[in-house]
Amino acid sequence: MPKDLSTPGLAVPVLPGAARPGLCTDCGVSRMGDGRACGRACQFIQPDYEGTEHRVHGRVADPELGEEAFFGVTQAMLRARLAPPAPGAQWTGITTALAAALLEAGKVDAVLAVRPHPEDKWRPEPVIVTDPAELAQCRGMRMGYAPTLAALAPAAAAGHRRIAVIGIPCQVYALRQIEAELGFRRIYVIGTPCSDNTTTENFHEFLALLDTRPDTISYLEFRADYRVELRFDDGRPTRTVPFLKLPISKLRPDFFPMTCKTCVDYTNRLADITVGYMGGDGDQWLIVRNHRGAEMLEAIRGRLEERRLTDKGKRGGAVKGFLANTERAAGGLPLRAMPDWARPIVAFLQPRIGPRGLEFARARVEMKAIETILHLRRAYPARVKNMVPPHVWRVAARYGLVPAAGETRDE
Repeated sequence: MPKDLSTPGLAVPVLPGAARPGLCTDCGVSRMGDGRACGRACQFIQPDYEGTEHRVHGRVADPELGEEAFFGVTQAMLRARLAPPAPGAQWTGITTALAAALLEAGKVDAVLAVRPHPEDKWRPEPVIVTDPAELAQCRGMRMGYAPTLAALAPAAAAGHRRIAVIGIPCQVYALRQIEAELGFRRIYVIGTPCSDNTTTENFHEFLALLDTRPDTISYLEFRADYRVELRFDDGRPTRTVPFLKLPISKLRPDFFPMTCKTCVDYTNRLADITVGYMGGDGDQWLIVRNHRGAEMLEAIRGRLEERRLTDKGKRGGAVKGFLANTERAAGGLPLRAMPDWARPIVAFLQPRIGPRGLEFARARVEMKAIETILHLRRAYPARVKNMVPPHVWRVAARYGLVPAAGETRDE
């Protein structure tokens, strides 16, 4: 292990390992040296979202209060963009701007995040950042398992006592379960919604289906207008691909791991602030969840252009169609392919009459709830009782998915 763990942008030395067979996203806890910690921390064993929400946010999400049934505890919600946008950002750079502001103000000693691996720009590499300028290397999307929480031990060993962590939901859930044991005086958590992760190797296969020169793709984003945006580093202009024209049917059945198919927290409910895109309708979407999130937002608010949240279209038809297709997929049947003649028509109509803004975000949350229940029932039926929390059942109930006998903990 290097002697100087406070070096800006230091790649984190971690114990060898990988995602374990079954339900594991290699969040990094198993690499910290205490094999028993996984049993306490993993969201795929017996998650306690209500208890953790109360401890972290001071209260439990109220399904009767605004959008909390879908998105979790919400102190404030806004649609915004950083002005000017940060170079190299996936959207405009709000996530790394929040972390940089904490370092600049001396509120944290270090930020735990990921950057591109030097041998593969799409592979995430955990990193400890102590210089705000070094956070620029952490901008942009990475695809693959990132054992970010393995950085907790070297960060503590370096003497850092106030840290920020940028993480996806499964990492943040695990962090919340062990944070009291770690010895840090303060932890700020900046969360991003998850978007169906896969291995870096699988992602390269997907890129090869999108373009004849996949190595030149430098940026990929699923946008709220039902298109995927591709940018290239060989001088070619930006290209967009409608969702309906993506080669999803050509992906192998295990392209998306079962962990992502059974995720119960799409919006990062336990972060202090969530920064994503789903409800942003072309901008970034922020959910402030507690006083630490409000403190972080206030530090950069003067640099934000805020816009009114939008709420357009009807999600019911899209979600019901997703339900039908997921039932087929969970049963081992091939997905129904849309006729080629219909694809251009639907691709034209989707961004015009499909759900947008908050309705788009609600649709995605409902789809994830449906996917979780159906795939768990097929692959791990005995785990439904412990793995599906009440907030997922409430969201899925609208589409007739309710607990069967033995599928809830209170029976």
